[in-house]
Amino acid sequence: MAMKKRVILISFCAFALSACESTKDNLGLTRAPPDEFQVVKRAPLSVPPDYTLRPPAPGAPRPQELSANADAAQTVFGEGAAEPRQNVTSGEAILLVRAGADEADPQIRETVDQESAAFFDRNKPVAEKLFGIGGDKNQASASVVNAKAEAERLERNTQEGKPVTEGETPSIEE
Repeated sequence: MAMKKRVILISFCAFALSACESTKDNLGLTRAPPDEFQVVKRAPLSVPPDYTLRPPAPGAPRPQELSANADAAQTVFGEGAAEPRQNVTSGEAILLVRAGADEADPQIRETVDQESAAFFDRNKPVAEKLFGIGGDKNQASASVVNAKAEAERLERNTQEGKPVTEGETPSIEE
């Protein structure tokens, strides 16, 4: 009888664990579809006009294909963006000097980080602003309102004709 219980228990555990996502991944029961943004089209095969070419080295990139980054740059910036230009015409050089490209601040990242730190409190999630949950784990958690004392305070404000926001909200100290 004890053997039957063990078999049933092991079967139940195996069934319960098969519902877990990480267990399915570890056992290879889930499919991993390809990332559509990383799929690159292969150039069609063609016979080279010159048959005296050396065979390519194993693992070397194909010369007729662009890398994914170069292909993305060409899509965004147009033809010729994949290969950086080394020579600058005199007109472009004058334009860059007048635009102040030669006077660029090398500390710009630190400056932007300091300026954006001022907006950090404004961009907190609503749950963090209201309840103090989420966000920084080193912060103190939200205070708990003492319901009885708060009800007395609100009743007192109503009797005296004061707004409900007047006075300090009583909280439970931990």
